Amino acid sequence: MQNAWREGNRFTLLPEASRFLPAMFEAVHSARHYVLVELYLMESGELADQVIAELIDAAQRGVRVCLLLDGYGSMGLSSEDRQRLKQGGVKLRFFNPIGFHSLALNLSRDHRKIVVIDGERAFTGGFGAVDEFLNAWYEIALRIDGPVVADWEQLFRRLWSSRLTRAEKGDNSAGTLPERREPQAHADGQPGRAMSARGYRYQAIRHSLHERVNQAETRLWLCTPYFVPTFALRRRLVRAARRGIDVRLLLPGAKHDHPSVRFAGQRFYHSLLKAGVRIFEFQPTFIHAKFVLADKWVSIGSCNFDHWNLHWNLEANQEALDPQLAEDVRELFVRNFAASQEVDAAAWAARPWGQRAREWIYGVLDGIIMRLK
Repeated sequence: MQNAWREGNRFTLLPEASRFLPAMFEAVHSARHYVLVELYLMESGELADQVIAELIDAAQRGVRVCLLLDGYGSMGLSSEDRQRLKQGGVKLRFFNPIGFHSLALNLSRDHRKIVVIDGERAFTGGFGAVDEFLNAWYEIALRIDGPVVADWEQLFRRLWSSRLTRAEKGDNSAGTLPERREPQAHADGQPGRAMSARGYRYQAIRHSLHERVNQAETRLWLCTPYFVPTFALRRRLVRAARRGIDVRLLLPGAKHDHPSVRFAGQRFYHSLLKAGVRIFEFQPTFIHAKFVLADKWVSIGSCNFDHWNLHWNLEANQEALDPQLAEDVRELFVRNFAASQEVDAAAWAARPWGQRAREWIYGVLDGIIMRLK
């Protein structure tokens, strides 16, 4: 059943690339049957070289390796690297390559991040195979063991066989997937569910978040790199703060890969701060992670919870009701709040007109873009 809660899972938080990259490479290295990888971003460089080497090594050991990349997010992957993957035995396909069709279809991207090993273990988060994840961007990942891995694998398998997924011209080798293997439940495991979204047609992730915001009893903390929330989410955050819930946003500071998106989102700061929402801007690097803590409920994955992602992209998040994971995520938030600058409501209300003008200009542009069909 789609989006069903599964019992008997184990979840391991892997904050920062120094932890999640070695964990994923070790999982690929230990694979015996198959490795399924789905990514939005993959560009030629140091990290892509590492990923390619690990995947080819697994393929040459007899492991079936399938790599599914977004057609736009992988445009920076050189033809040499693509050939290296195929010649090394990796099955390579691309979701929705950019073409001369409708603008709306080109805007629909596969933003999910999925790694499945032997049907037993999975990883998700906001990661990609670009060098920024080595030292310039702050990111986290989640390791998943247990029955919910089957749902992550099903997401991959469906998209691999989608009519919008293509092999490169002349490549007839990227065909059938390996036989599925079923994960085992853990007696000490916890409930979790894989949540997916498919643009404006199917927004289960958004509806689940709205439900948790409405039901929060003590805490609602949200981290997102691209804060351009829908009206429905803003309204719920304001209502939660007004009823006494500890509502906090962990957002990027001046170090941002798309400053225009930051300005567009800042136009909502005043109303949120006025309602009692606390806003923290992360200072050390660009924070690219996406995770939410609502009481003991955790959501980690690819979804930025902004209206662009929710309107156009394929997304997937892992939800969990795991007390230890919730505590780990709480501690992660606390560490990141300490490395952030909290936005002062009075100072923000007195911000200069230049800042207000940027918010208005990029807000107008954002509204125009969102009207594209």
